[in-house]
Amino acid sequence: MTPAASELQPDSNPELYVSSVLMLYVDLPDTPLRASNPDYRLARAWFERRVPASVVETALLLASLRRLTRPRDLPPLTRIRSLAYFQPVVEELLETPVPAGYLEYLRVKFRGLNDRAEPNRVQKNTISEDRLTCNRYACDFGAQIDSVLPSGTRRCGQRSLVQFIFPGTSLAANAR
Repeated sequence: MTPAASELQPDSNPELYVSSVLMLYVDLPDTPLRASNPDYRLARAWFERRVPASVVETALLLASLRRLTRPRDLPPLTRIRSLAYFQPVVEELLETPVPAGYLEYLRVKFRGLNDRAEPNRVQKNTISEDRLTCNRYACDFGAQIDSVLPSGTRRCGQRSLVQFIFPGTSLAANAR
């Protein structure tokens, strides 16, 4: 492997490893929208311990699948608040490695279950779709305001309305 190619491997690049682990984590159902500083430190510690990224991904998918396939008649579990929730599963997989192909099996199984999950049990991956929807409503709302204001009346404008809804976002600058 060339030196440049080795930099693209998560197991040899700490920034890539940590960002890959944290992206996997926040994309799972019942996890926070953003990773916390302790989550970052734990992912960095796994890199320093040389825990393969594939083991971490297997652990995250396995624990999530265990939650998703839990019997419905049991009380609901609370949301996952930290990457540390997956630490025991990582340790379990380090002690007892899984067979080759198991990670791919988990990916397929997770994709199938996640597609059929109840909407309230699956977290949205990003909020950009929500923002675009709100922006569309803001535009419609601005048009409705224009239609009821007497001619010559000046309103704050669509841009101000979008800035109110999304302060400090690029959508506010592009809404004009």
